[in-house]
Amino acid sequence: MAALFRSLYVVEDERLERKLFGLTFKNPVGLAAGFDKNAVLYNELANFGFGFIEIGTVTPKAQAGNPKKRLFRLKDDKGIINRMGFNNEGLQEAIVQLKKNKGKLIIGGNIGKNTQTKPENYTKDYLECFNALHPHVDYFVLNVSCPNVGSHAKLNDKDYLLELIGAVQKANKKFDKLKPILLKIAPDLNDIQLDEIVDLMAEAKLDGVIASNTSTDREGLKASDARLKAIGNGGLSGQPIKDRSTRVIKYLSDKSNKSFPIIGVGGIHSAKDALEKIEAGADLVQIYTGFIYEGPTLIKTINKALLDN
Repeated sequence: MAALFRSLYVVEDERLERKLFGLTFKNPVGLAAGFDKNAVLYNELANFGFGFIEIGTVTPKAQAGNPKKRLFRLKDDKGIINRMGFNNEGLQEAIVQLKKNKGKLIIGGNIGKNTQTKPENYTKDYLECFNALHPHVDYFVLNVSCPNVGSHAKLNDKDYLLELIGAVQKANKKFDKLKPILLKIAPDLNDIQLDEIVDLMAEAKLDGVIASNTSTDREGLKASDARLKAIGNGGLSGQPIKDRSTRVIKYLSDKSNKSFPIIGVGGIHSAKDALEKIEAGADLVQIYTGFIYEGPTLIKTINKALLDN
């Protein structure tokens, strides 16, 4: 069955290879975090032609996340609102699954804090995940921008981010091989906040940025106000955030003079959407909501378009 899927979806071509932060990606199309939270599907998902897969968000302890219902499709908008709340089986279970890695493609580890963790222990949570996952993933993402996790102010404070990044980088140096560390940011940041990100990248010497996470902005949706009110809080993904995410990528790329790699994610439902992200300054792209709506042919379509472009 795996061979059949690979024959249907995988595009093998050296021209698709991308070399970033010391890693060689078979192609630039990845699966964003949140789909394979507990690292149980990545070996099978590799057969759909992804160049890399990001597992997580993983937290030290298992947690149930927010009460259900917590995932809502906005079909007319080709969007999703979720408030999952970092539901996952915890760090040790993720490691059990990652030990089954068949080495088909690059695996990223998206890490976060437990919901109940007190602010003074946030760094401890990230370090616990980082140290334990280090032998099992190829790169790390510090998820500090998910809107569905409580007590968020500290995670968006530049001074705290410098402290957190510094602690993780110090831990990284204790291993024989350094692993790349990226920061995942929100699509709702204004220009002043994006300038801070550019400064932070230079100051902290991080390996890259993922732009962007889900949005709390509901502007311009086809879904009625009544429906949105009934749904309530959550992060919006998919086509409605496409342009916001692309704007963030372009701003960061231009403002930093392309001084760090960017993984572009948010509203990629077609090859054209992916090419837009790359033209704006993304080195790699990730899909999630587009994968749900458009199916696995989307990966092949993007890779073929990249070869034709």
